[in-house]
Amino acid sequence: MPGQKVLVVDDSWTELTMIATPLRNSGFEVVTAVDGDEAVEKVFKERPQCIVLDVVLPKQNGFQLCRKLKSYEASRHIPIILISSKNTPLDKAWGLRQGADMYITKPFNDEELVASVRRLV
Repeated sequence: MPGQKVLVVDDSWTELTMIATPLRNSGFEVVTAVDGDEAVEKVFKERPQCIVLDVVLPKQNGFQLCRKLKSYEASRHIPIILISSKNTPLDKAWGLRQGADMYITKPFNDEELVASVRRLV
């Protein structure tokens, strides 16, 4: 996927690396953010084709951020994959109701993550 930019948002350096590495290895350009405020800034500065968004974040959680990005005209078209250790059916249903295009639970499979991003871009 040359030229396809993915924004990965996670406040854990370890998790950020675990998400970004398989995407980079699959040819995606990856930009990162560690909280909701930085993510909003990067969405408008970097113009990613997809966002992989952790749910548990400082400043604003992934559900709030997803709702916010889907409410803006400039970013509502960008597919969002919520990724979280919150893995109950209620968590997944809530994430999708916030506007997420997909919900993946941690621990995740690298191939599943890459395939999900490819499907959405």
